[in-house]
Amino acid sequence: MACTAFLLWGAASASAGERKEFKAVDFGVKADVERVQTAEIQALIDRAAAKGGGIVRFTPGEYVTGCIELKSGVTLYLERGAVLLGSTNPFDYRPMARQGGPASPDARDNSTLALIVANGAHDIGVMGEGTIDGRGLKLALNIDSLHHKGVRVDPNYNDRRRRPGETARPKLFRLSHAEGVTLRDVTLRNSACWGVSMELCHNVLMDNLTVVNRAYWNNDGMDITDCRNVRITRCDINAADDGICLKSYYPGYANDSIYIADCRICSSASAVKFGTASHGGFRNVIIDNIEVYDTYRSAIAIEIVDGGGLENVRVTRVQARNTGNPLFIRLGHRSGETPGYLRNVYIGQMEVEVPFGRPDEDYDLRGPAVTFFHNPIPSSITGIPGARVENVLIENVEIRYPGRATKGMAYVPLWRLDAVPEAVEEYPEFSMFGELPSWGFYVRHVKGITFRNVKLQLAADDFRPAFVLDDVEDVTFEGLHLPLSEGKVAVRGVKGLQMPEGVEVLQGE
Repeated sequence: MACTAFLLWGAASASAGERKEFKAVDFGVKADVERVQTAEIQALIDRAAAKGGGIVRFTPGEYVTGCIELKSGVTLYLERGAVLLGSTNPFDYRPMARQGGPASPDARDNSTLALIVANGAHDIGVMGEGTIDGRGLKLALNIDSLHHKGVRVDPNYNDRRRRPGETARPKLFRLSHAEGVTLRDVTLRNSACWGVSMELCHNVLMDNLTVVNRAYWNNDGMDITDCRNVRITRCDINAADDGICLKSYYPGYANDSIYIADCRICSSASAVKFGTASHGGFRNVIIDNIEVYDTYRSAIAIEIVDGGGLENVRVTRVQARNTGNPLFIRLGHRSGETPGYLRNVYIGQMEVEVPFGRPDEDYDLRGPAVTFFHNPIPSSITGIPGARVENVLIENVEIRYPGRATKGMAYVPLWRLDAVPEAVEEYPEFSMFGELPSWGFYVRHVKGITFRNVKLQLAADDFRPAFVLDDVEDVTFEGLHLPLSEGKVAVRGVKGLQMPEGVEVLQGE
């Protein structure tokens, strides 16, 4: 299965020596942690843009700023030791409305506030070995205080979780409708919300970034929304929410031609995730050579639940350790007039180790615990009645599960497979179905799936079968390696099953 070839273009890639430079200290911007210099920094960016673009260079020191807007042709360059600090005053951030473009049916979590913004600009970037620190914890707490004092009330305040909603908290970056974006070599830290947010951008390069976004809740590392020709390489991401998240807020648009490779990810949610917003879709996505560690939810989560479409996704060479769930693929119908589609997915050369306990036990911001007792949860690939996942190949995959399941904790026998809820309209998550009747893979409402050279292991006994296949058509097993005593495959409503000799097949009712 091959994805469509696409061009990946390195935007704003000219070296500093080839472009006009504007050294911040020469234009009145001084290293000073006590003074907010938003106006001065913005004036320098505007000056550089008016001169046809160039490099705005920050020498070592700390510079405090509120929201600044990148303009066409301008790249910020942070030398080693240069730190751009986000103001902790909420009034130093302003919403930036996009000029024209599509409207989203639901953007309740998509903040228009950010430390660095751009709208409709071309050939922009941030480079160098310096740091951008949003000081998100203090900023978020100040936003919280203003809400409770009635000074700046957040209409989306989360009363149950006692924190400001995402739309009230600034991201580090919100770049929209940009053509030609380069982020390279910098360290990005401590947003009050998402980290790097790209929306409806074309020709994006993010390379060798260090992203440590653990200051507050909803701290995604990167969010790519309905963009084209995006290359994310050699990035090290430690996030309190999803690590790299592909989103689609706009019907008729999609993330198209995305390449993610050679990255290292730790997450209190999922390492690489498609969704949850999936109104348009995702196509022609390649993910290769990803190291995942200490991650609470899924190493790879592929979700279409808002009527959009997903096709031609290739995931290879994933090494995941201490990760709560290996693989979650879900076609649902949370919103949209009709269900979308999810097809043509290849998962290859994946090695995962799943612990018995929480992978993020030592984090200060842990993922929210589920509200029910359950045994270890398997990988799942599920559609819904009337809308099947189609054409999935899982090849050269090795997963070690913890076992230790007990019927006293939770039990779904094979004669009660209907007890697993369809959860058609629910938020997609690997734990969404509650207790599952298998320990390795749970597959339901799928047409065309092949497991080739798949090896599943157990650290301890598990009473459940390795696989449960329910309403699956055209399923092939080739080179299946399972524990001798617990290597059973249970089927119900399965057509076109090709199974190697020696595997015990159980019939569900």
